[in-house]
Amino acid sequence: MAASTSKNVIFAALAGNAAIAVTKFIAALITGSAAMMSEAIHSVVDTGNQIILLIGLKRAARPATESHPFGHGLQLYFYTFVVAVLIFGVGAVVSILHGIERIQAPEPIADPWINYVVLGLAVLFEGASWTVALKAFNKEREGRPFFGVIRSSKDPTVFTVLFEDTAALAGLVVALVGVVCSHVFDLPVLDGVASVIIGLILAVTAGFLAFESQSLLTGEAADPATREGIRAIALAEPGVEGLNDARTMHFGPNEILVALSLDFRDSLSAGEVEDTVARLEQNIRAAYPQAGRIYVEAQSLASHSAVRAAVIAGGGAGALVSEVPGAARPLKPAT
Repeated sequence: MAASTSKNVIFAALAGNAAIAVTKFIAALITGSAAMMSEAIHSVVDTGNQIILLIGLKRAARPATESHPFGHGLQLYFYTFVVAVLIFGVGAVVSILHGIERIQAPEPIADPWINYVVLGLAVLFEGASWTVALKAFNKEREGRPFFGVIRSSKDPTVFTVLFEDTAALAGLVVALVGVVCSHVFDLPVLDGVASVIIGLILAVTAGFLAFESQSLLTGEAADPATREGIRAIALAEPGVEGLNDARTMHFGPNEILVALSLDFRDSLSAGEVEDTVARLEQNIRAAYPQAGRIYVEAQSLASHSAVRAAVIAGGGAGALVSEVPGAARPLKPAT
């Protein structure tokens, strides 16, 4: 998904959450509602999260440097993980503790009608932000299964905002039910219970986002269709007899590293091998523009198997390039 689309989604969420946070804090201070205070804290955290995501997008867009030769795309995944930590550490924990405190010492809500008005406005603001995020996500989804797209998505900004807004809408419903029941049944303890439930909703959201972002941060491969497509392009080259290994890794939503170990025909000259590699790079980039860097290694199947066996015996991770005697050096790194 384009960075401009991600920014539009984040800006929409930022504007909505900032307006909601101010309104909720005013209502919470007037009425003394624990659920409303939890919602206010939630909105402040969400506002901060949108700012953090914008910082992440800006830092991830910086060009490659000598100290970061593959660019800074992974920074976006780091900042997404920070967002998940903040949702849990600030939003969830504070809401749960505030709710427990109110359960232990319940107090009646003053002027509950203020809460009703504020929560109604909050639903409108949050719903507008949620609609923008959902439309952007559905555009990326293209009819594919909802959770399957989330698991395979390499751009965490859109689904992070979508999940934040979904959690916010769920929290608003819980807060509204808590305030209404506390008022109608004269049970102030229900206001505290609503605050705890809001905290639990945030904790679940944070856990899911943390799981997804850590997977991206620690090096996810390209999606299966892209991997199979790259393998097919490599095997389609006339001078390639076999594909020993093909590995990919995302260095950002739109940046993939491709590493190939190929067994070329023995009859090819060095110049013909270079031409084959150049043609292969062009074909891969034409089909997958996100393949920013492509590294091709010329290695026989027997040599490759020997290298892998040596690496496995030594407890290594099985890198494509090895210093084991007899293993071919990388033929041509594409920059």
